[in-house]
Amino acid sequence: MAIDEIAQRRASAAAQRRSGAAVASGNASAAHVVLLVTAAVFINYVDRGNLATAATLIQEQLHLSATQLGVLLSAFYYGYVVCMPGMGWLAERYGAKGVLAAGVFAWSAATFATGFASSFAALLVLRVLLGIGESVAFPCASKLLAQAVEVSRLGVANGVMSCGYLLGPAVGTLLGGYWMMYYGWRPVFMIFGALSLAWLWPWRRLVLPTLAPAPSEQRSLSFGPILRQRALWGAALGHFAANYSYYFIISWLPFYLVKSRGFSIGSMVAIASWAYLLNAGSALLMGWTADRWIRRGRSPTLIYKGIMAANHIGAIACMAGMVLLPAAASVASLFVFEIVSGCSYPGLFAIPQILAGPRASGRWVGVQNAVGNLAGLVAPAVTGVLVDQTGLFDVAFALAAGVNLLGLVGWVFVMPPIAPIQWARARTT
Repeated sequence: MAIDEIAQRRASAAAQRRSGAAVASGNASAAHVVLLVTAAVFINYVDRGNLATAATLIQEQLHLSATQLGVLLSAFYYGYVVCMPGMGWLAERYGAKGVLAAGVFAWSAATFATGFASSFAALLVLRVLLGIGESVAFPCASKLLAQAVEVSRLGVANGVMSCGYLLGPAVGTLLGGYWMMYYGWRPVFMIFGALSLAWLWPWRRLVLPTLAPAPSEQRSLSFGPILRQRALWGAALGHFAANYSYYFIISWLPFYLVKSRGFSIGSMVAIASWAYLLNAGSALLMGWTADRWIRRGRSPTLIYKGIMAANHIGAIACMAGMVLLPAAASVASLFVFEIVSGCSYPGLFAIPQILAGPRASGRWVGVQNAVGNLAGLVAPAVTGVLVDQTGLFDVAFALAAGVNLLGLVGWVFVMPPIAPIQWARARTT
């Protein structure tokens, strides 16, 4: 009996070791997904932000007006916004891994080709194509994270991803800005486009882990039940307001610092890079902090709604400071804005991943991000028109501050409590 008991204990210990190894392997695989998805959105934002960094050089070389420049900065979103819901559907129909790879290839090619553009029309077409390619990123990323990461870890996963896409403008502005000073803007687009393709090598070798869904959650879900969710439209409105400020700043900050505040291109690069680094660091810290609070039993509703509300209130004050205060205080207001807005970014995608779950997060984020990125169509173009008409940025900053009020309405009043939706009760396809 003693020998049998010892054998049973050994077998049990071996089983526990195998189980532990499987969990560790699953955790490692989830970490690999997070890191490679983060790398993809990092590349995404480097490539889309290059035009803003090169704006003054391209304007002078191709003799563009501020209105034309605003149209080019917005053109990316013509393809990006329109295609995003469809990319969410493709991610759930054919698999997010392959769709994301195809998108990276497409936007890398568009970035490379921009280095050969010699007219406003050519740049316009390539920016639209870039937007179509990059529209895969967040629907696919959200689908992959919802499949691979536990709910209690979504905050830090999205914090890491947010850090990645927020570091994109920082690195792109820093490297791209300095390289453009020495080599011109055309070679920089070619270099970044070629380097982006390197991401495909580790991605094709990745084996995706998947959290096992309940049997009732395995059936396909149509857009209808998703579009009927009040939470979707609250999140979409809040996302639009957050993106308006973000795209206004990221599109026009280099131009504003050089033309309106009198900074040199070198000083502009340093200021903008530090601003984007603060933005990325605060996103990473807040993602970790939010998960820690949730694991201690605090409400995701209170945590995420509170963070979103604080962001929009802070943004209103910072927009006023950036345009009204002297140069040094204006830069300080910019840095504070980047910190408070960075804190909100993990929630932009953690909230829909919690609500929609693995089953519907691709389509949900496709719709939410499409509405949110309408701000990319509006903010750069409207700002260009206002600057041409007034010669100043005052009205543009005031408009950006006012749009933040919509964010308070969306996240605080339209958004219901943040908890997983029971899709089994919804009509399925």
